[in-house]
Amino acid sequence: MKIVLAYSGGLDTSVLLSWIKEKYQAEMIAFCANIGQEEELTGLDKKARRTGASKVYIDDLREEFAGDFIFPMVQAGAIYENQYYLGTSIARPLIAKRMVEIARQEKADAIAHGATGKGNDQVRFELTAAALAPELKVIAPWRDASFREQFPGRAEMIEYCADKGIPIQASAKKPYSMDRNLMHISFEAGILEDPWLDASAAEHRTMYKLSVSPEDAPDKPEYITLDFERGICVSVNGKSQSPLGVMQALNKLGGKHGIGRVDLVENRFVGMKSRGVYETPGGGILHFAHRQMESLTMDREVMHLRDGLIPRYAELVYYGFWFSPERLALQALVNESQKNVTGTVRLKLYKGNIITAGRKSSVSLYNPQIATMEADPTQAYNQDDATGFIRLNALRLKVAAQVQRRKMPHDQ
Repeated sequence: MKIVLAYSGGLDTSVLLSWIKEKYQAEMIAFCANIGQEEELTGLDKKARRTGASKVYIDDLREEFAGDFIFPMVQAGAIYENQYYLGTSIARPLIAKRMVEIARQEKADAIAHGATGKGNDQVRFELTAAALAPELKVIAPWRDASFREQFPGRAEMIEYCADKGIPIQASAKKPYSMDRNLMHISFEAGILEDPWLDASAAEHRTMYKLSVSPEDAPDKPEYITLDFERGICVSVNGKSQSPLGVMQALNKLGGKHGIGRVDLVENRFVGMKSRGVYETPGGGILHFAHRQMESLTMDREVMHLRDGLIPRYAELVYYGFWFSPERLALQALVNESQKNVTGTVRLKLYKGNIITAGRKSSVSLYNPQIATMEADPTQAYNQDDATGFIRLNALRLKVAAQVQRRKMPHDQ
């Protein structure tokens, strides 16, 4: 049997590699995706082989992650439950997609992951595999009772590695878990399981990696410009950038000014609520600027139609249905809606705030001569027409009031 394992080199996946190999008498292929986690990848190949892998893939997927996953999601304006920028959610289908590709290339029988049975990631990995390679078996040790019985805690894992001669750097466990990629860093579990704990307090300042606290941000605001073409940001401050370059530049700028910190309680797909703290400096700026560009260039009814679908699109990303037919259908609508979302947005960054400082476009639908409160030089809008417009829209309300003899609120 041949199995492809999502591998990071940490304690959990080191144990998983050895345990799965032993249980299934399998040839193990380790796969690590570089999606901007900034973790040390040097020596990972050697470590995986010493742990029992016959082959190791370490792939730089950052450009694909930004261009084919983050940017289409931003075009859709997708934010889960009006707060979460979906940084972890959007990374999982890319990782699983590459695992499937490797499995097919290596003629593997299965893929394996270290996601727990309580979280969303297990669903995201496995729904992606189901959509792309339904013939592949998926191995999830944390849903195996014998695995959980053998490893009830971190101490047992460290002891197992010592017995097997697995190279690990055992360190004191952090009081929270952390997951990083190009879009964000997420923090959860441990001390953060108390929703009353103030994660912005000074004593937790060292937790954050991408951003300074707003209190420590520069006292002087910084102006930046973002250029868009068809809903895609193509340059920052006048410098053309690839999607990866855009994300790296905005993460740096946003982090400098304490932008993108979010503390929320979210509804997991598996049914429970979970408290998470997130740093999304670049993603926060990108979402904000994109909306400003749309406000100038997007037709009202197209915008409202797309906006009505945002919660559904965000759910599909969060739940793991990135490769589902319904997400692809929604993306086609989103892409059509972005045809004229082109121009420049100017923003002011200041102490955790993103402030609009201007927007312009050669295809702007905003006409100040029509919107002006002064006399309309274009004669495009006759204020007298509003009388009939209001009368027709009021007709059904008047009929209902007469039929139902509705009382005014102050009469009730």
